Amino acid sequence: MGLQHLLYGVTFECPAEALAEKPKLVRCIMEGKNYTSAEIDTVFRTAKAQGKSLYYVEEELLQGIEPDIIFTQDTCEVCQIDTKCTAAAVAKLKRRPQIIPLTPASLEDVYATAVTIATALGHEDAAYRYLSGLQKRTGHILDTLRQHGMPLKRVSLLEWITPVYNCGHWIPFQVGLAGGIDMLSNPGGDSIVVSWDKIRKYDPEVMIVAPCGFHVGRSLEEVDLLAENEGWGEIKAVREGKVFVCDFAMFTQPSPSTLVEGVELLAGLFYPELFEVGERFRGKWSAVAGRGVVSGI
Repeated sequence: MGLQHLLYGVTFECPAEALAEKPKLVRCIMEGKNYTSAEIDTVFRTAKAQGKSLYYVEEELLQGIEPDIIFTQDTCEVCQIDTKCTAAAVAKLKRRPQIIPLTPASLEDVYATAVTIATALGHEDAAYRYLSGLQKRTGHILDTLRQHGMPLKRVSLLEWITPVYNCGHWIPFQVGLAGGIDMLSNPGGDSIVVSWDKIRKYDPEVMIVAPCGFHVGRSLEEVDLLAENEGWGEIKAVREGKVFVCDFAMFTQPSPSTLVEGVELLAGLFYPELFEVGERFRGKWSAVAGRGVVSGI
C-alpha cells in the first residue's frame, strides 16, 4: 500500500520485501531446524496440548522501537505468534502501544484487514486504491472464464503432506476465483486432517500441494510421500500430470497482493490455454508426475 515507511519491525516469516533492514521482533524456536513435516506436526500438536507457544518476542528490540501500533493475528496460533503472547511482552513496555488484532477467515476478510491497517495509520485511501487494483486483476480472470464458458475444475489443495491437511480459511475462495472448486476444503475455517480415502474417492482433476511455511524446494523434498498412499496413480490429477507444488506464500500468508498472485497462478495451472504462467512465477511452482518433478518454472 506504499506505507512501508511506517513499518519498524516484522516477524521471522514476513515476506522478503518487508524484511529488508527491518528488525525481526518475533522468532520461532524451530527456526533453522530441519524437521520433516510429520515431526513438525508432532511438535506443534504437543506444544498446543501443553498450552505452550513456540514463538517469542525479542523484548529488547521491541523496547528500542517503542511502537505506537502493533498488529497481531489470532487466525492461527500454529503459524505465528498470537495476540495473547504479544500482549505479555507489551505489558513490559514503558509506553503502551495500541494493539490491533487481525483475524481474517475469508478472502473478503483479508481485504478488510488492508482497510483496518491503512485506517489505523491514517491513510485509509491507500487501502482502497490498493484493493481496487487487485480486484480488477481477479475480475479479469472471472470475465475470461465466463466468456469461454469454462466449467469448474475439481481441485484439491493440500496445506500439509504428513498428515494430509485440506485447505481452509481464504484458500477455497482463491480456488473459486481461479475457476476451481475444492469440495474437501473448509471455507472460512481451519484446515483439518483429511483421510487419504476421501481424496481417492473425490478424485481431483488438479492437485495443488502448498504446505504452510514451505517454499517449493522444501515441499519437493517430501512430495514423494504422497505417492506412497494407496491408489496414488489412480487419481485423475496424477494420471494427467496435473499435480503441482506451489510456494506457500501465495496461499497461507494472508496478504491481499500475494493471495491475488496465488489466484493468478492457479488460473494458469487450471486453464493454461487461457492464462499464461509467466516469468514472474519462476521458482514458485513445479509440476510433479509419479515420484519425480517433470517440469517447473
